[in-house]
Amino acid sequence: MSSVSNAQLVEKKALSLAAARKITAAAEDHAKTKNARVVIAVVDDGGNLLVLARLDDTQVASVEVGIGKARTAAIFRRPSREFEEQVKNGRIAALSLPGATALQGGVPITVDGKVIGAIGVSGETPSLDEEIALAGANAIADAATAASTDPAGKVSYFPKEQVQEAFSKGAVLFDDSSKYMVHTSRRDKPGIAEVHEQDVDIIYVQEGSATFVTGGTVADLKPTAPGELRGQEITGGETRTITKGDVLIVPAGTPHWFKEVPAPMTYYVVKAR
Repeated sequence: MSSVSNAQLVEKKALSLAAARKITAAAEDHAKTKNARVVIAVVDDGGNLLVLARLDDTQVASVEVGIGKARTAAIFRRPSREFEEQVKNGRIAALSLPGATALQGGVPITVDGKVIGAIGVSGETPSLDEEIALAGANAIADAATAASTDPAGKVSYFPKEQVQEAFSKGAVLFDDSSKYMVHTSRRDKPGIAEVHEQDVDIIYVQEGSATFVTGGTVADLKPTAPGELRGQEITGGETRTITKGDVLIVPAGTPHWFKEVPAPMTYYVVKAR
């Protein structure tokens, strides 16, 4: 029985939120070199939205169009441009395909020849939309190629000068894994309440102190990104004074809030999934 069950299972790669963010960042960087105002949407292989970014001054109408382009490339496993070309060539029936947005700018994201998601871009000319989308899709393809040449994995090393520089402005120190991220965070004032639906926050205070609240009820809680919620403050919950050397582990889904920060503080955050 077990051998039959195993034979029916298929292993496949999945597009993580960390990878989707990296794809979005690469597309955004390329858009900025072109002074482009676009919406960037990244979806998984089923067309479900992972990351959405609307660059400053981009028309709001491009939001749904960008998502549609990405979803088309994902579920049909081909660039959305192909459907636009079919319409141009007289195959009007392509417009009636369920879930198809027949506009150039959606590109599949592939690893090892398999589609794991897609990126859609909208807001500029069709060719520039697709160019920006390809810049994003190629970012993850390049990373996958690099990883395949080093099957034993790669050790990441950050000299103290780099770490100090990262702490001086607050930055992401490491974001090259689908399972965790490392932030070198800096804070000099209270923050807003946060809830991470998928990520565990492991916090180590390097310098300074703060009043930190966990649990309770978040006021005016709203989604800001897939799996990310923000609110004004927390009522109830547990309040602690955290200081240099302290470690906290905040489970996924747990509200938390830097309520008071009397002086600048630095701290590591490992986001684990």
